[in-house]
Amino acid sequence: MSFAVAIVGRPNVGKSTLFNRLVGQKIAIVDDQPGVTRDRRRHDARLYDLKFEVIDTAGLEEGAAETMSGRMRIQTLTAVEEADMVLFLVDAKWGLTSDDKTFADILRRANKPVVLVANKSESKDSDAGYYESFRLGLGEPVPISAEHGEGMTDLRQAIVEAVGEDVAYAEGGKTFEARVNVTVHDDEFEDDETEPEYDDSKPMQIAIVGRPNAGKSTLINQMVQEERLLTGPEAGITRDSISVDWEWEGRKIRLFDTAGMRRKARVQEKLEKMSVGDGLRAIRFAEVVVIVFDATIPFEKQDLQIVDLIAREGRAPVIAFNKWDLIENRQEVLAELREKTTRLLPQIRGLRAVPISGQTGAGLDILMKEIVATHKTWNKRIPTAKLNRWLEMVIAHHPPPAVRGRRLKLKYMTQAKTRPPGFVISCTRPDAVPESYQRYMVNALREDFDMPGVPIRMMLRGGDNPFAHKAKRKN
Repeated sequence: MSFAVAIVGRPNVGKSTLFNRLVGQKIAIVDDQPGVTRDRRRHDARLYDLKFEVIDTAGLEEGAAETMSGRMRIQTLTAVEEADMVLFLVDAKWGLTSDDKTFADILRRANKPVVLVANKSESKDSDAGYYESFRLGLGEPVPISAEHGEGMTDLRQAIVEAVGEDVAYAEGGKTFEARVNVTVHDDEFEDDETEPEYDDSKPMQIAIVGRPNAGKSTLINQMVQEERLLTGPEAGITRDSISVDWEWEGRKIRLFDTAGMRRKARVQEKLEKMSVGDGLRAIRFAEVVVIVFDATIPFEKQDLQIVDLIAREGRAPVIAFNKWDLIENRQEVLAELREKTTRLLPQIRGLRAVPISGQTGAGLDILMKEIVATHKTWNKRIPTAKLNRWLEMVIAHHPPPAVRGRRLKLKYMTQAKTRPPGFVISCTRPDAVPESYQRYMVNALREDFDMPGVPIRMMLRGGDNPFAHKAKRKN
C-alpha cells in the first residue's frame, strides 16, 4: 500500500466501526462496551479511489506501564509511529473529555499529519460536540458517521490533503495474497502418473489457537521478534483475531492470533462469544492451525475438543507444548506427552507435537519445520493409477467383509480433492461398508503414502445400476 493510516482515540468513540467501514468487512469486534479492542490490527483498506493500509488501535487510557492500560497505551503509540498519518476520532455526541485533550497533546508531539474526525455526527445532539472539538487546535473536524457511512467523501478529501496527492495516489507494492476472509478453494484433481511437487514459495496462513493464557500472543511476538501483540499474566487479553505478516526463510506467512477458547458452558458474556466466534472464523480459513498446549497442565478436556474441532474443519493441525522452560525431567515428560497424544487423539494418527518456549524462543525452528511438513502433507496429491494399484493390494491382504451373505466389492479409487486429502471409492452397497473397515482403509492409506498428522476424508459411492429403471417399472 502507498501509505498507512492509524485510527486513534479514547475508548468507545467508534474506531473499530470506522476500521470495518474502510476495510469493507466486519473484521474487528464492535460492542457498546468500552475497551473491546486491545491489540493494534492492520488491514488493507479502500475509500473510493484511495487505497491504503489502516491500523485499528486500543483506546487511550491512563495507567502505569506494567498495567493492562499501560500496555495498551504502548501498542497505540507504536501504531502512531508506524503510520504516515493519523485519524483522531472524537465522539461528537458525547463531547470532549480530558482524555481527548491528553491525546491531542500526544499527537502534536508525534509530528504526524492528523485529521480530526467528529464521529457519531448523525445524532441531533452532535452539533455542540462538533464545535467543541475545535478547541483541540487540530484544525477543522470532519463530521462523519462510521456506523451509517455518512461523511466519507469529506473524510477522503481530508486524507488526501493531509498526506498530499503524490502519496495518496502513489502505486503501492504488492499486498499479501492470502487473506483470512477469503475462502480457500480446492483445486480440481488432475489424473497424472506423476505426483505434483509441493510449492514452498506460496504464502501460508497459520492460526494460533488454544485455551486462555496458554501463551499464544507471546509465541507470535517471539516469532516476529517484536512486541507486536499485547501480552501479560492476565487470562483472556486477546479478543480479536489479529493478523501479523511475517517472513520465514524467504516465505511469506500470515499469523493469526486468536482469543483463548474456554469450554462452551463457561462462555456466557456476549463479548467473549464474539471473540470465540472470531477465532473459529480464523480456524476455518487458515491452512495450518497450531494448538498451543500449556505443558505444565496439558491435555485438558478443552485442549482435546479444540483439536477435534480443527480435524472436523479439515485444517492441518500441529501441537506446540508451550512453557517448556518450566518443565523439569524433560525427556520423561516428553515421552509421556507423546504417548498421550497418540492415545487421546486417535482420529489424527501421526499428529506432530513439538515442545517450545514462547518466552525464550526455544524450539521455534523445529516447530516451523513441522508446520511446513504438515502443510505439505495437507496439500498432497496421489495419482489415480497408484491409488488403484494400492487398492488391489489392500483388498488382497484384507478383503472387505461379507454383509448379509453378500461380498462387498471395491471397484475404483481416486483422489477428489486436497486441503485436506479427500478420496472417493466406487463400490457396491456403500451404506453397508462397516465403519471399522473404512478406518482400516484410512489408516492403511495414511501409512503407505506417508500422510501423518492431517485429516483424511473418504467417501464411498455406489455405481449406477443399469437395471434400476426396470425394477421401478415392475413396482
